Amino acid sequence: MWKKGRMAVLSIVAAFTLSACSLPGLGSNSDESVRIATLNTSESQIVGQIIKKMIEHDTDLKAEMIQNLGSSIVQHQALTEGQVDITATRYTGTDLSGALGLDPVKDPKKATQIVQKEFKDRFDQTWYDSYGFANTYALTVTQQLAEKYHLQNVSDLESIAGNLKLGVDNAWLNRKGDGYDGFTEAYDFRFEKAFPMQLGLVYQAVKSGKMDVVLAYSTDGRLKAFNLKTLEDDKQFFPPYNCSPVINNDVLKEHPELDKVLRKLVGKIDNDTITELNYQSDVKKKEPATVAEDFLKKNNYFE
Repeated sequence: MWKKGRMAVLSIVAAFTLSACSLPGLGSNSDESVRIATLNTSESQIVGQIIKKMIEHDTDLKAEMIQNLGSSIVQHQALTEGQVDITATRYTGTDLSGALGLDPVKDPKKATQIVQKEFKDRFDQTWYDSYGFANTYALTVTQQLAEKYHLQNVSDLESIAGNLKLGVDNAWLNRKGDGYDGFTEAYDFRFEKAFPMQLGLVYQAVKSGKMDVVLAYSTDGRLKAFNLKTLEDDKQFFPPYNCSPVINNDVLKEHPELDKVLRKLVGKIDNDTITELNYQSDVKKKEPATVAEDFLKKNNYFE
């Protein structure tokens, strides 16, 4: 996803992407159309489609998708400059360090309270309570290894870590503070060797046995596809990345009915659910709009 060090982007890239948002037809909006911005991940696009369909189901408004924005920073700039009305997927850990320039906060409730207050005060935006899921880093193993060594929490690896190979993305391996060195200090053990990898390759690497443990994303559909087990971060080393929508308050004032729609989604999508939805899109190759519609019909649009 687009968080932590992995979401860092060069300002020139952000500027280029944002300029694309200003192309004819993208920056204009009628009073009866709401613009919803998403990242270029299945997760973000599925959630964006859920919001779109909820708005069109519950109100007389139309919703327009502004998709494939390159990062959370670009999303934030587009929302702040009024080029979009709602950003579908914002993560507490990302925006604490990115949009707000604050230090990481380990307590999920406190992190949410901070971003809600700061976004209201600084940007006149409403950051809603979480959909119910958090997409963060997670140490991941095969079900076989978990059963063999009775692994449930990250701390359960301590007695065997010296014999295990760890596969992680290079950015995390070398990052200060909440990277590998910080992890080993918090948990007081090291792996036999830590291998830098492209993050998209870690799932196949652990499934095939080339790696024993990998650092994955906690809501990635490939966790289900490869029947992998994520271990509980029992020492809360990784900052929380709870996901919520954010809306400009001037849009809420103009269309107060949107508040009820967005609040209906609070707590409705937990980690298992979003992982399944991501699986349907990334692995089963269903369109995000179809995945969103199936989910909403199954839940009767939360009526």
